[in-house]
Amino acid sequence: MNSEHPFLSEDFYVDWTLLTPEKIVPDVDFALERARGNIEKICAQKPEELSFDATLLGFARATRELSRAWGRVCHLESVENTPALREAYNAALPRVTAFFSGLTLNARLWEKIKAAAARVPAETLSPTRRRFLEETLADFRENGADLPEDKKKRLAEISAELAALTTKFGENVLDATNAWEKFVADEKLLAGIPASALNAAKASAKTKNRPGEFRFTLQAPSFAPVMRCAENAALRREFQEAADAVARGGKFDNTPLIWKILALRDEKAKLLGFANFADFATARRMAKSGGTARRFLEDLRERIGEFFAEENAELAAFARERGCGTARETGKPAPWDVAFLAEKMRRERCDFDEEQLRPYFEVNAVIAGAFAVAEKLFGVRIVEKKGVPAWHPDVKTYEVFDGEKLLGAFYTDWHPRETKRAGAWMNFLATRGDGAPAHLGLICGNLSPSADGAPALLNFDEVLTIFHEFGHLLHHVLSEVEIPELAGTNVAWDFVELPSQIMENWCRQEESLRLFAKHFATGEPLPRALLEKLLRAQKFRAASAAARQLAFAEADLDFHIETEKRIGCDLEKHWNEERAACLVPTAFPQVSPMRKFLHLFAEPTGYAAGYYSYKWAEMLEADCFTRFLKEGILNPKTGRDFREKILARGNAEPPETLFRNFMGRDPDPEALLERDGLSRRGGNAR
Repeated sequence: MNSEHPFLSEDFYVDWTLLTPEKIVPDVDFALERARGNIEKICAQKPEELSFDATLLGFARATRELSRAWGRVCHLESVENTPALREAYNAALPRVTAFFSGLTLNARLWEKIKAAAARVPAETLSPTRRRFLEETLADFRENGADLPEDKKKRLAEISAELAALTTKFGENVLDATNAWEKFVADEKLLAGIPASALNAAKASAKTKNRPGEFRFTLQAPSFAPVMRCAENAALRREFQEAADAVARGGKFDNTPLIWKILALRDEKAKLLGFANFADFATARRMAKSGGTARRFLEDLRERIGEFFAEENAELAAFARERGCGTARETGKPAPWDVAFLAEKMRRERCDFDEEQLRPYFEVNAVIAGAFAVAEKLFGVRIVEKKGVPAWHPDVKTYEVFDGEKLLGAFYTDWHPRETKRAGAWMNFLATRGDGAPAHLGLICGNLSPSADGAPALLNFDEVLTIFHEFGHLLHHVLSEVEIPELAGTNVAWDFVELPSQIMENWCRQEESLRLFAKHFATGEPLPRALLEKLLRAQKFRAASAAARQLAFAEADLDFHIETEKRIGCDLEKHWNEERAACLVPTAFPQVSPMRKFLHLFAEPTGYAAGYYSYKWAEMLEADCFTRFLKEGILNPKTGRDFREKILARGNAEPPETLFRNFMGRDPDPEALLERDGLSRRGGNAR
């Protein structure tokens, strides 16, 4: 451990207790100085010194120390966002952004990279090295290396502004979310809310010195059960309006930030010669253009349109039959009634109450189940490693072996905290070949916590979340690519969700569920009758679930293709009118989710013009999973094939090639619709 600069430590298991806010700025500045020195050495190379190893790989090595340090800072900013850490992060952010955005704008460096590439005949390189050469040249060109100096200067300014604005966007969402809480003393007002959620709310109130009461927040494990199950319509409305108010108006208002971010992205794309930011973002992805991504979504919307209309009619009729709120007068449910009515209808029509599943999905058993599936399919062994320092007491550490060979390790941090951002995510901290002996990653989430010493019991969506994020983790730790910059999840954005989303399939198969779906108290396996109800319930309102994702994805592309037209628009009007084909009709207009859409606006790029990737990759993984359905759910031969041809290959080949290598053909878009019961092919309609 480097005690003077702990963020730069080369230790595989860094001592997170030493990574304190006051160390961030000096450590990052020190790493920046060293990285600048490394880049200067490349710029000073003589013509005879230029080579693939010295110049191209030298460029990759030049910034790895800084990337490692900054990755640790960014991770802490997402899981322990204290005032001191936020201040240090924001102090260092402009300098780091300026350095990385300036690399492709460095004329001397670009000349050396081009000259080295010209000296190396591509045919003499291995396929992976050739891919790295092509990707490096494309990175420089795509990010402005050939621009005149005045445009390079402006591009650097845009990068700095985007980094600051998107960071502020995420901080506003976190702060606005934490600013709201509700205490309830009268349990009668909470009728219908599952006991698991009430126990968690009671435990939460105790932490705020309000014993005997119930504390609710806008974090998903607290908010969602109220919206789905609370019989009290006024309570649901209060929670809905609180959620709608996050980052909308007041001191945390994100509306002006959205317009600034969109304008800067659009300007950046046009500086680089693209018609819009969507074309820039997708140019090297599978979609190749914003227009192609948009047509993919439109085609999918048309395919599910009839099913979606049927589901909306059924929900409206159900609301009228029950005399639910506004449905009596308007024939349509209120926005805060939709989830409640859908859950009630699902329970009745599928004879299914999701709360019946919780005892069979204890969090540690589910995690062990995900590990067991991976062990059977991919030939690995996963063991917990005790005594590793972490950033919070909840964090656990695991190691992944193939035989006796250590492939990688990872941290897990599964439950919500006020200093932790919402959602679930996987990230990597080290890649074998960048100085680390193995891959190192992490998984974070905001799952239902334990209460009063009872085990944390999960709903099915949370089970899917564990398998999903673990799929990303496997993509990283099972990588065999020799060049770190091409390894693991460093792939096209509309391909990266394939390994994560395909893992969700093993949560719906009896053979794999037998490995972990057991009653936490009795050990009884999940009954077949309950599993059959779950599988029926999973297809219930499948078109509505798909339409919701399409609404987000279409809005994303809309803002990033027609930016000038959209800047300053009425967000609520845009959402309710232009996304109407994908929204459940309600008695009152819905509030736009854009102001808290972290995927789109909490990073300079992130999922911007890329939210379509979820449905795109879902198409890919549904098709890939048909091989497992044919050859065996836990068939190790098929699993090994998936490991070797998809997970191990990273970005060593184009994603289209990787898919064909595994499936022997191009993707079949209908596989996704068939799985969800939304296809007319072969009489497969519901």
